[in-house]
Amino acid sequence: MSVFERYLTVWVTLCIVTGVALGHFVAAPFQAIGRMEVAQVNLPVAVLVWLMIIPMLLKIDFGALHQVKQHWKGMGVTLFINWAVKPFSMALLGWVFISTVFRPYLPADQIDSYIAGLILLAAAPCTAMVFVWSNLCDGEPHFTLSQVAVNDVIMVVAFAPIVALLLGLSSITVPWDTLLLSVVLYIVVPVIVAQAWRKALLVKGPKALAATLARLGPLSLVALLTTLVLLFGFQGEQIIAQPLVIGMLAIPITIQVYFNSGLAYVLNKKLGVAHCVAGPSALIGASNFFELAVAAAISLFGFHSGAALATVVGVLIEVPVMLSVVKIVNSSKHWYETGRA
Repeated sequence: MSVFERYLTVWVTLCIVTGVALGHFVAAPFQAIGRMEVAQVNLPVAVLVWLMIIPMLLKIDFGALHQVKQHWKGMGVTLFINWAVKPFSMALLGWVFISTVFRPYLPADQIDSYIAGLILLAAAPCTAMVFVWSNLCDGEPHFTLSQVAVNDVIMVVAFAPIVALLLGLSSITVPWDTLLLSVVLYIVVPVIVAQAWRKALLVKGPKALAATLARLGPLSLVALLTTLVLLFGFQGEQIIAQPLVIGMLAIPITIQVYFNSGLAYVLNKKLGVAHCVAGPSALIGASNFFELAVAAAISLFGFHSGAALATVVGVLIEVPVMLSVVKIVNSSKHWYETGRA
């Protein structure tokens, strides 16, 4: 592990502080970059996501995708956590913390809206960033791609009914343009680019592919940290203006991340699933498809609503909290594999 990777937590902290400071004191450039979006998908961030996930996708040999069927237990845990546990546990956490514990300290007219934002966040499983988390914990790349694809298919059908059920709505407007554009930008395009690049490299031999992957590793981490600066920079003004509200919203989201990832991790261990599959299975259950959540919150409740703010808080804590989960998964590998069948 390089010095850069060893002190990743330090760089993440510096990027958060830098992002907030720049977003507050030099707001104009960040606001301009923040407006570079289509259907709530920020294009500069999309490019950075490509730089993060294409190196992992380069490792994928589509001819070996059929081997994923042997990881059906890991896939089962992924689907159980994402669709049978995550949205409902978030609704419970929202009620406990936002509607009960923190109610005296929050604007009374926004309580329901905050909870709605939390539910929208939990009902949308991660599409892009899970590739990054999986790569950092040496996750099985074929399984990671397969579980993302299966979740995206289910999300098209299940997102609206689950959200409508938990919010007590008769119907919900799904931002299809955001959903479809995100899938194209974060899955289809990177897969095509990575596979075309992989074939071109393999023509030169396996060493050419290995050398390229080695060179791209640091670039992926730099893109991750740059994304962190941008995300916190976009919301620098809000963080400075209402840190208490953001802190209170972050608590149920953070608990949700550790609860879902921990439950998935333990279930995979109980089922005898390999660590390289358990890692990405746990990580996708903890992270969120925040572009879809933010777009849905804005379309349903408005740009300045508590729901929109709650989904944005999810964006802000995604990277630092998920990096801590990655660290736990990596450091517990020996424990995980001890006594596993």
